[in-house]
Formats: sequence, C-alpha cells, structure tokens
Amino acid sequence: MRLQPEPESVFPRLEPRLASVQKPIQYVGGELNSTHKEWNCGAETEEGVTVRWALMYPDAYEVGLPNQGVQILYEVLNERDWLIAERTYSVWPDLEQVMRTGDEQGPIPQFTVDGHRPVGSFDLFGISFSTELGYTNMLNAIDLAGIPLHAVDRGEGDPIVIAGGHASFNPEPIADFIDAAVPGDGEEVVLKISEVVREWKQHCADNGGAFDSGRTPRDELLFRLAATGGVYVPKFYDVSYDDTSGEIAAVVPNLPGVPARIRKHTLMDLDAWPYPAKPLVPLAETVHERFSVEIFRGCTRGCRFCQAGMITRPVRERSITTIGDMVENGIRKSGFEEVGLLSLSSADHTEIAEVAEGLADRYEGSNVSLSLPSTRVDAFNISLANEFSRNGRRSGLTFAPEGGSERLRKVINKMVTEEDLIRTVAAAYSHGWRQVKLYFMCGLPTETDEDVLGIADLAKKVIAKGREVSGRNDIRCTVSIGGFVPKSHTPFQWAAQLDPETTDERLRQLRDEVRNDKRYGRAIGFRYHDGKPGLIEGLLSRGDRRVGRIIEEVWRDGGRFDGWSEHFSFDRWSEASERGLEGTGVDLLWFTTRERGYDEVLPWDHLDSGLDKDWLWGDWEDALAAADGEDIEIEDCRWTPCYDCGVCPEMSTEIQIGPTGQKLLPLSVV
Repeated sequence: MRLQPEPESVFPRLEPRLASVQKPIQYVGGELNSTHKEWNCGAETEEGVTVRWALMYPDAYEVGLPNQGVQILYEVLNERDWLIAERTYSVWPDLEQVMRTGDEQGPIPQFTVDGHRPVGSFDLFGISFSTELGYTNMLNAIDLAGIPLHAVDRGEGDPIVIAGGHASFNPEPIADFIDAAVPGDGEEVVLKISEVVREWKQHCADNGGAFDSGRTPRDELLFRLAATGGVYVPKFYDVSYDDTSGEIAAVVPNLPGVPARIRKHTLMDLDAWPYPAKPLVPLAETVHERFSVEIFRGCTRGCRFCQAGMITRPVRERSITTIGDMVENGIRKSGFEEVGLLSLSSADHTEIAEVAEGLADRYEGSNVSLSLPSTRVDAFNISLANEFSRNGRRSGLTFAPEGGSERLRKVINKMVTEEDLIRTVAAAYSHGWRQVKLYFMCGLPTETDEDVLGIADLAKKVIAKGREVSGRNDIRCTVSIGGFVPKSHTPFQWAAQLDPETTDERLRQLRDEVRNDKRYGRAIGFRYHDGKPGLIEGLLSRGDRRVGRIIEEVWRDGGRFDGWSEHFSFDRWSEASERGLEGTGVDLLWFTTRERGYDEVLPWDHLDSGLDKDWLWGDWEDALAAADGEDIEIEDCRWTPCYDCGVCPEMSTEIQIGPTGQKLLPLSVV
C-alpha cells in the first residue's frame, strides 16, 4: 500500500471570497452525477497505486461543463477503482485577481471543482482544446496552479501537462508549455497512459526512483509515454529552420527509441463505449442545456476546409439500439428535457429515419424534445424534421451551404446546388417553418467579391421562395458568416489565408447589399465577425514552435479568454507577434497569408492523422482545378469505391456503417 498525503482543500480559503465575484456558483462543484473519490483510492488494489488526473476544458464553466470530451474522459477514468479524475475550468478575471492576491497562506492555487484540490498536486493535468484561442487560458491555469510555465523547468513533483482535442494535431505552438500531446480519440488512450503512469509509480516506489536508463524519473515517464508511438513529447524532438526561407528544415527525434512519427488514436467500437452514461447537470446556466448523444464519429463527405471531418476518419456509427439506450439512460440520470443527436453530419447516419421515428414514438406526449443540430441541405427531408418536432417544439432550421456561389462550393467540395437549397427551404417553409439560418464562410481559397455577394442573392431567393410557398410575409432568413481559417491535415493546409482588410471589405459590401434591398432586407438577418480574430486563429493553427513566444507575450500582457470577442485584442496579438518574432526572419503574415508549397516541411508533418500527404495535395490541386471550371467532385467514400485517402490501411481501421435492421421499440419513459 502506497499512500500519498492528501492535499488540503482550498475551499475554506475560497468560500469567504466568492461573494465578491460574479457567478460564484460555478466554482462550488457538487453537480448531479459528479464524482468525488478518496485521494488514495487505489491503495486497496493489488498494486496499491493511485493515478490522479486533473481534466480541464480551457474556458469558463458555462462553456466547459457541457463539453462532451471532458465529460467522457471524466467518467471513463473514475470508473476504475485506482484512478481519480477531477475537473477544472478557467476562472474569470475577477476570481483570478482574488486568487493571486490570496490570504495569509499565500496565493490560492488553480483548483478542481470536485474536491477543490490544487491542480498542482495531481499526477497528470489533461487539457482538451477544441479551439486554439484557448491557449492563453491554458497558460493562465498552469501559472495559477503553481506549475512552472515552461516544461523544461518542471521538476519531479509537477504534473505531466498533456494536450488533447482537435488542436493537438498541431501542438507545436504550445510545445514549450506542454509535456505531451495526444492526437485522436481519448477513451482508450487515457487508460493506456494511466497504466504507464501506474507502472512507473510502482517502479519509483520499489527502486527509490532509480532507473537503469539513467534518466530522471520524470524523463523516464515521458520516454515511456513517447515509446508507445501515440503520445507526442516535444522535448524529444529537435526542430531546425532554414536561415534563408524561414521554413522548417527538419523535425527529428533526439533520443533513441522515440518514433519519428506519432500516430493518432482511433476508437473503433463506439457501442462498447456508451458515454456519457452519467451526464453532469450544471449548477449554473451553460451554453448547452441538453443531453447529447454522439450517434456516429467521423465524416467522409470530403469538405476540403473541414479539419474535423479529415482527422476523425473513418466513419463509425453507433447502432440504433445503443443510441436508444443512451438517450433513455441520459434522460433518466439527468432530467434534461432536450436531447441532441450529435455528429459532424447527423442526418448521414444510415438509420437516422428509424432513429428519429423510434425516439419520437418513445417520447411522444412527454416533455422530451429532440434536436438534430447538424444537417446537410442534401440530407434533410421534411419527414425527418417532422419526427424531431413531433412534440410541438419547432425551432428554426440551420443549413450550411458554406460558399456563396456554385463555383466556390465546387472548390471546397461542398456539392450543394442552388436548386438543392431552394427546394429544401421551400419544403420547410411550406410545412410551417418560418425561420431558416444559413451559414457561410468568407475567405475561402480562390474566393472573389462576386462569390461573397452571391450570398445576398441566395438569401433573397430563399425569402422569395418562402413567401411564395407559405403565402406569408413573416418569413425570416438569418445569414451567419464565419471567417475561413486554414487548418492542418486538410487539403487547404497549404492555402493562403485572406487578410482581415479584404475580409472586412467583402463583408461590408455584402451587408450593404442586404440592407439596401427594400423588398427583402428586413427579412434577412446578418451576423458576422471581423477578420482579425480569424487571422490570429490562423497563426495558432498553422504555427510552429516560434509562435510559443507570441502566446506567452500575449498572456503576460493580460490576454485571457481570447475566444470571447469582448476579451480579444488584435492589437495585443499583433504587437506580441512583432516582439516575439523579432530576429526570426518571419512575421504574422508569413504564418497566415502565405501559400505553402508541396516540398515545405509543415510543423505537423510528424503527427500522423492517417491521411496520405500526396492524397491531400492531390485534393488541393483538384480544388484549384475546380476553381478554373473543371467539373471535379470527390464523393462520400461510404457509397463509392475507395479514394485512397490512406486512413483505413494506415490506421488498420475500416468504415463502420449500417443498416443493422434493428428497431427502436417505443418503450415507456422510466
């Protein structure tokens, strides 16, 4: 039995000060279905070892608590009797000030909401990123926890800081601050990592921390993680740069036994991992007040801008019966009245009609509503929509044509025609819907002013058709526009990003085109952000280790919550870029608005997403050919012969889809 002294809870120090901050309830913990375990819960197991995780989504509680990734890992880890997982979130600036001021004992450290234990006392600090704009929040949490900011300065008593989530597919900008990154699905790999840590802790206890390798205990653990082939440890890789071009010359391991490439993790049997089974119910208002079930993972539609679709291949469906069981269990355990069926394109599930009908039958007459947040224009049908609104709750419909012209949609391989969209919205308006939301992007490769102005023309046609088929004038269409940011592991990873000035000018022209139309202008809502935050996201998404200096400069200058428009400062990032990149021969625009070539070593080339680089390059060339008028379409490989993207043979995986032929019986609600 190996016992570690339990750290004191910070709550007695924290509680008297919560009255001075906004939304203090978010720091209290104790949510329904949360878990609080004994610090030495593993002492009674055969090995006598406890492995402890602090899990973080680097944003405020209201955004972080609903995050599915963290909830799933939290539950998977806590199911094991020798593991502890507790949660922590970014604290707002008012509480940060309180914590840094502290009391007679000193500053109050970053804490978990489950046990209010100091994050610095855990073995592992796992941070899940869905957006790179959370990097400054990560630095703030590390510093508040009393952990040295730079990985090279950490000692034997400090946690191993591990990054996960989509941003982990290019962790180079934060390489100075993390000990490791884990690309891919997390359910299985967190347990494998925990096993490595447990064996390491056993060895340390039995041998006084001495290893035959001669490495320090911390370096030995990092080596063992790296040697698995699925955990990236930046300190074991050297990056060199070309003095003339500023490009990366090479990324090479600096230690024998460390793999040259790190493979992503792919969970193949989703039915075997029906999580979350005990969804957390928030104490404070959050951005999503619903229970969500991921009905399948991965997407092979082939949209060239979509990193999520590329890095999560292949498609793996949950069976209709597992979906039904998860919904029923989640409602019973949480009390949520809304259920969201999630995936990158939920209507593409091969049995979505049966799922919708079965769930609608089961919960008809109850207070449970169903939603399908992600629907493609060409996968939508009225029967499906009616099933999901059978309980009388009929919200607006959202579709994402992405590009304003058919030419541009061919460039991005979003094969939705104007006729498809008009036909779909006509069906919706004629069956009682009054509100449709259309999502587009600005700044896509080869885009022109005319492509963007085409968005206004499309929106006007949608309103005209809605008025025609419904016979009403209260038809609404909201146009929402996001800036395109090139991402790693996509065909557009080589593309130049549009500069903010051009982005803003095109959006200004579009806004004026909509507003000046007296017949349709008032019926069209218009939402967009300026181009500056997108440029910084582009810097972080395709940057290399030199960008770490910028992130640190921004954080030291007060940067927090950069994903929130009211906290984001472009000037702060721009000025930090000038200081951080001084003497390197590269600048902010070099990382963003510059097109890359095939032979350039990209910062993420040593992380293997399974996608063949030649296939990605060929798809990039197809996009440029489509821009010139060639009729090129890459169809969904679920229904066509293989396009040789590389994922299935490289990852020893395969597409898993139905139909299963099973039915979801309309069982009574428990």
